[in-house]
Parts: sequence; structure tokens; C-alpha cells
Amino acid sequence: MTSELLRQANGVAAEAKASGALVPLKTSLTHLMGEGGTSFELRHLLSATPKHLRAAGPKPNPFLPWDQRLEVERIGDSHVVILNKYPVQSAHMLLITQTWQPQTGWLSLDDWRALALVDATTTGLWFFNSGPNAGASQPHRHLQLLPRAAGEPICARQDWFRRCAADPTALAGDPLFRSSRVAPLTSPLTGETLHRIYLSLAGELGLGSPSNDSCPRGAYNLLLSRQWMAIVRRQTEGIRGFSVNALGFAGSLLSTAESDREWIQRSGPEALLRAVVEAV
Repeated sequence: MTSELLRQANGVAAEAKASGALVPLKTSLTHLMGEGGTSFELRHLLSATPKHLRAAGPKPNPFLPWDQRLEVERIGDSHVVILNKYPVQSAHMLLITQTWQPQTGWLSLDDWRALALVDATTTGLWFFNSGPNAGASQPHRHLQLLPRAAGEPICARQDWFRRCAADPTALAGDPLFRSSRVAPLTSPLTGETLHRIYLSLAGELGLGSPSNDSCPRGAYNLLLSRQWMAIVRRQTEGIRGFSVNALGFAGSLLSTAESDREWIQRSGPEALLRAVVEAV
């Protein structure tokens, strides 16, 4: 059943696209076979590279103020749901803070409470990129949501996350597992529970804690479904012309004209992921 928020998002998207406020990116889609039969999505960007993905040049804050034509719904006094201006997938939403909060800071209890309010009716794959080395495109705090229908797979690598959550020793020999922590979740999700698990996983990865550190000690990606939460510690933003954010660990990669697609076809998608994580 389509949630009211998702219906609102689709309605706002239609109007925003007509006005030019929403600029969907054109891509071509191929699949890469990963380990264990995982089929990664590789989308190749056909549109001009948007400003937020360019390495050079000024990057004004698009969230302060945010474009009212992209607004879907206010979440209390602290957050607002808006559409991603440059989506690759439809109904790609951002949960942003209404006032300035740094992307590189700790996610707060207010952030998690706002996420839980949204997820109660509109769920899917949530993800967060903690800073430039984790693939963050903007320094203003924003969590991202790709909605999923009932029964639809959360992501291509969902079985990997499920195995990690169910048995932390099952993938002990996997280099990606050594850079990750995954915890099982049970519904209903609450902001307090999510905040507690987030801080626990961050501590296990050596990222520190808000009581001792003004911001996490390293870059990381966070991925979340109703069944599990995962944090991946990052070392670098990308290699061989590929920029990797949290979606890469979900099994969705993006290439541009600068990307060495022959290398990834030859080496496999996990080789890219292993090259950008920091082993703990």
C-alpha cells in the first residue's frame, strides 16, 4: 500500500520536474556479477555531471534555504523531507535538518527520531554518507531514503547484511566484514533504539563517542532497513574514476566518463569496495 508521504513525494516530483526544479539524471544500466551470485547495478551517467558531483568549484548550500518546490513534508520543527534534485531513481528523498548541522558531526537523537517518524509509514533503504571520504555531496546534514514497496528487495546485497546481522562470525574472513558492523533490528523502530545501536556500532568500529569526541574519528557510511543497521568505515572516497558512497555497499554503483569500467568488469565490484574501506 502506497503511503501518504510517498504519494505526496510523487505529486511534488511531477510538479517539480515540470518547473525544472527536479532534474532526473539519465543513466544506462548494466549488471555486474559479484561474489556469491550477487548482481550489482552499474549505472553509467549519460547526463552532464551535476555540480555537487564535480571535484572543483564552489558548492553553495542547497539546503539553507531548501528549494520549496522540492519540499514534501516538515517533520516537526527540526527536519524536513525534500526530493533529491538530481535523482537517479524515482522518489529519492532527503531528510535534512531545518537549521545548519554538519554532515561530519554525530547523528543526534533528534535525527533518529525524525527518521523513525518517516519510516513508520514510508520505509525502504536509508543511507548516510558522513563526509567527503564517504561520498557525501553536501556538508549540510542529510539522510537519504530510497522507498521500497512491500516485498521488494531492499538492495542487491541485502543477503550479505542479513548474514552479518544473524551471525557476526559467518563472514569473518571477508575483508568487507572487517570494516563493517551490522546489527539486527526489530520493529517498530524508535529514535531512542536507533540512536543507541548507532553509537554502539560506531564505538565497535573505533569511531569514538559523542561524550569523548566532537565528531566521529573517521569517515563512514551508514545503511538501514527495518531488519538491520550497518556502518562501514571508509578510507577514501574512490579509485579509478569511481566515486563510492553508501549505495555502493548496497550493490548500486555509478560510473562517469572518468571511470575505468574495463577494470571493474575485470576485477569485480567487490574489488572496488575493498579498495575504499578502512580495516579495523
